[in-house]
Amino acid sequence: MGTVHARSLDPLPMQGPELGLQADDMDLGEPEHEEKQEVLENKDVVVQHVHIGGLGRTKEDILTYEIADVFRAKNLIDVMKKSHEARQRLLRLGIFRNVEVVIDTAEGADALPNGLDVTFEVKELRRMTGSYNTMVGNNEGSMVLGLKLPNVFGRAEKLTFQFSYGTKETSYGLSFFKPQPGHFERNFSVNLYKVTGQFPWSSLRETDRGVSTEFSFYYMYKILSNLFMDCLYVFNSHSLVNDNISLLINTQISSNKNLFTLSALKISLLPQQKCSLIRFHLLIFLVLQVLSTSLWGGMLLPLGDKPSSIADRFYLGGPTSVRGFSMYSIGPQSEGDYLGGEVYWAGGLHLYTPLPFRPGRGSFGELFRTHFFLNAGNLCNLNYGEGPRAHLSKLAECIRWSYGAGIVLRLGNIARLELNYCIPMGVRSGDRICDGVQFGAGIRFL
Repeated sequence: MGTVHARSLDPLPMQGPELGLQADDMDLGEPEHEEKQEVLENKDVVVQHVHIGGLGRTKEDILTYEIADVFRAKNLIDVMKKSHEARQRLLRLGIFRNVEVVIDTAEGADALPNGLDVTFEVKELRRMTGSYNTMVGNNEGSMVLGLKLPNVFGRAEKLTFQFSYGTKETSYGLSFFKPQPGHFERNFSVNLYKVTGQFPWSSLRETDRGVSTEFSFYYMYKILSNLFMDCLYVFNSHSLVNDNISLLINTQISSNKNLFTLSALKISLLPQQKCSLIRFHLLIFLVLQVLSTSLWGGMLLPLGDKPSSIADRFYLGGPTSVRGFSMYSIGPQSEGDYLGGEVYWAGGLHLYTPLPFRPGRGSFGELFRTHFFLNAGNLCNLNYGEGPRAHLSKLAECIRWSYGAGIVLRLGNIARLELNYCIPMGVRSGDRICDGVQFGAGIRFL
């Protein structure tokens, strides 16, 4: 019958006297080609053998689940489709660098006239791989080093170590991942971690050490569900950077934290952060000018009688939120140390326009925009003896706001730099302002 070599589903080059077709003849939009495809679809074949070549440390038993569907193919087109799907499943395991498919006539004493042999030629990943990259967050950067041992025991297990050193946070992490054979979406993972974060605005350093486990599985129409447990051991400790830090902060530091979370539906509609963001864009004058509004808000409710930790509270101020104020320097404070708030809101109105006279039009200049903004926000702590109206009244009082203009530089599609001239307003005693030029870098801006 001939041999079919396939790296992907389209196009599949085919050869052989009985096939009589080239890859270009597979255009389904023309009647004569539809007749030729129908011949292929109606030609009954039997997949007699499936071979996997190039295996080293990988165990064959885990691969049989991924290729079993190929034996159910009834015609040549079906063989190619199911072979392509099996190839995708093999690559999904994350243990092969490359997978190629070869379809040939069956050979051997048991070969049938319409029998086929399918061979998957694989190239395994190295036993150990490393990575290095840098990350930029909201006015912070970090260097990330990674070490990965794929397929460590031969059944798609993965052992990963990661070290991150940043301007505000340093972390270590060791994780082990194990999928269920034949059901890659059902998997188990365990993570050991240590995270040390700096809170200079509160003269605080926080260290988290812990172990977490996660089970993922499918049920009910393939809805992804996760059972996440972070309760085996989590120790949360704090140390004071400044010996003169107020007693108020000392009394609000928590020392232990145990979490148990059950997520029945893990979908993008459920927020993964404290704050929700609503953003609307209005295009004006053929996309040359963009008017943007944004609104943030959040509330933190402690469990039990224990007060919330300042490490978990919301903070406002800085070049990525309410501009014109120093980083996280709005709201309750004691002796120069900012305590954050349990409820907050912030909003912004922005106008983006091209640079005057459009320098670098059509090239590098398109990454820049002129920026005019108006920001406002407030935060406070909850007093549980008061009602919701009292809390709303607190949020409506002493509103901090600012306005100004500057230049924005887009970095890819995920981050940006801002250089603004800011004029802060509504300043209260204890707030730290940045009256004048302010620089910001990050991925999430108000």
